[in-house]
Amino acid sequence: MAKRHIVAMRGGGFSMEPRNPKLDDFVLSLAHRKRRPRVCFVGTASGDNDYYIRRFHKAFPPSRAAATHLTFFERNIRDLKTFVMNQDVIYVGGGSSANMLAVWRLHGLDKALRAAWNAGVVMAGISAGAICWFEDGLTDSFGMPFRSLNDGLGFVRGACCPHYDGEKERRPALIRLIKRGFPPTLALDDSAAAHFVGTRLKEVVSSRPKARAIRIELSKDAVVEKALPVRRLG
Repeated sequence: MAKRHIVAMRGGGFSMEPRNPKLDDFVLSLAHRKRRPRVCFVGTASGDNDYYIRRFHKAFPPSRAAATHLTFFERNIRDLKTFVMNQDVIYVGGGSSANMLAVWRLHGLDKALRAAWNAGVVMAGISAGAICWFEDGLTDSFGMPFRSLNDGLGFVRGACCPHYDGEKERRPALIRLIKRGFPPTLALDDSAAAHFVGTRLKEVVSSRPKARAIRIELSKDAVVEKALPVRRLG
């Protein structure tokens, strides 16, 4: 089996830090093809927002990558499995996690992504594009307050909480859920990214100082928050 990579970003990347390419460069460094890797943007969570797609292509010009995108509201690819298997990186944008996963399953992209991941295609994404690889996650897809997604792809066990330092309601909402049996959760601040090799967390990297990574779980009826090492890129 090929080496499998997932990079779950909780902020940063071209959409949040257009002048700081460190996280995106890190994702590209994992691609099997080192010269002009094939990178596909999947913007389903934002309803295939055209502006988001244009920003992606601006951030990944031909000198940097062979960039393309996949849309579903006007489906542009017939054979999904062949298409994603031919990519080096799948880069999933932010937005509504629940809506995105529903659309993916309707079209069969969930199965195509798993096959591509097992074949060595790098899976990456920001916010909703980070949550989706886990079993569960903290989401505002259903409006506020934050609640359990309970519908992830399950490539990685446990749950994910993006934007941990960016939205003050996230931490108390997550702690309430953990007390009620929510799975162990990896929470990262904006500009931090968790790199998994296979299903194991290899490291957390960041594109700015002081971005944290925290493992949160219930232990002996108490919520425990454990800080994880973070390697600053550059």
